[in-house]
Amino acid sequence: MDQFIGLDVSLKETSISVRQNGKRSWRGKCPSDPKLLAEVICKRAPNAKKIVFETGPLSVWFYHALTGEGLPAICIDARHAKAALDMAPNKTDANDADGLAQLAEVGFYREVRVKQYDSMLTRTLVAARSQLIKIVTELSNQIRGLMKTFGLVVPKGAGRVFEANVRNLIVDNKGLERIILPLLETWRTVRDRAAELDRQLVAAARESAPCQLLVSIPGVGSVVAASFASAIEAPENFRTSRSVGAWLGLTTRRYQSGEVDFDGHISRRGDNHLRGLLYQAAVVILTRTLADSTLRTWGLKLRKKVGFKRAAVAVARKLAVIMHTMLKTGEPFDRSAGATA
Repeated sequence: MDQFIGLDVSLKETSISVRQNGKRSWRGKCPSDPKLLAEVICKRAPNAKKIVFETGPLSVWFYHALTGEGLPAICIDARHAKAALDMAPNKTDANDADGLAQLAEVGFYREVRVKQYDSMLTRTLVAARSQLIKIVTELSNQIRGLMKTFGLVVPKGAGRVFEANVRNLIVDNKGLERIILPLLETWRTVRDRAAELDRQLVAAARESAPCQLLVSIPGVGSVVAASFASAIEAPENFRTSRSVGAWLGLTTRRYQSGEVDFDGHISRRGDNHLRGLLYQAAVVILTRTLADSTLRTWGLKLRKKVGFKRAAVAVARKLAVIMHTMLKTGEPFDRSAGATA
């Protein structure tokens, strides 16, 4: 008989529920280690047909480890699972595992595509670089704010110019120098580490054919190209290029009930970081790119009608569609092509 398993994964322990013939046959807990889980599953459910767990911080590790053990692991959308799990009168890990096992048995779930380790390494590199850049910005703003208290206004400038300006202003103030210099040294160290990750990202983008194809778009750099390529992985994962915009949360919400029917703001679902990068690329296309293209012309016309922010969102959505089409066809960006998406 087929057996269906639900896993409620947490950092330390994982609740397990096994169902067979419409009834729960076993329930227990196990340390959150895929190898130990595989042993328990093979012992308690040797005829496992589906092993369902929700998306989460450990889902990539669990999926690849369990599938590597030859088990039918399935990662499902946590938002869809929540609607079904909330029907339980009591919210417990054991009840959540029971609910996931029931979803596996009836097939009422949406499976999520789990990324490969190579793609996750690229995404981790981009995320680490972004975090270090954020820390550098916060430290520089903190230094500027502390020095303003003593009437020392740091002139505009970044990098070595910023460091030189700070040192020149505090050279005659020994008390403030003892406070600011440790911050400045930390700022310089973190900035150097961010530059190292940036060089790694650029080198990886140069060796990647999809990234080299995407950077042919004016306004799209190595960071956006690498992030998009690692998120999409294979163009075949999407039936149409238009669906990429909705997948990234760049399409408007719609509410319809009786005579009420209107479109709202964008859904903002999916990858927040990639959506932000595409928006930044759209802003660059509209404001800083000198190379003319049909996409930029269309965006500038739309800017006059609906405003800059809405036009940038629209350009970001079309940019996502164009980038997916380029990955699917293998053709570089055509500046004269119509911006239809």
